Amino acid sequence: MRKMYFTDRGIEELVERRGEEEVSLLWLGERLREFVDLNPEFEIPIERLATWLARLDDDEDD
Repeated sequence: MRKMYFTDRGIEELVERRGEEEVSLLWLGERLREFVDLNPEFEIPIERLATWLARLDDDEDD
């Protein structure tokens, strides 16, 4: 059984509103920078998310 987290609501909204769109990683990076500029208290979680996304396929190369 999958755990439910508070963030799931935001993720579900994102998928519902924008799930059919295609975006570039450049676009996503710019949005993340804007978000951190407006919400500097989230700098560390956003940095961790970006690093995780950047390294997502690293395990497959081993």
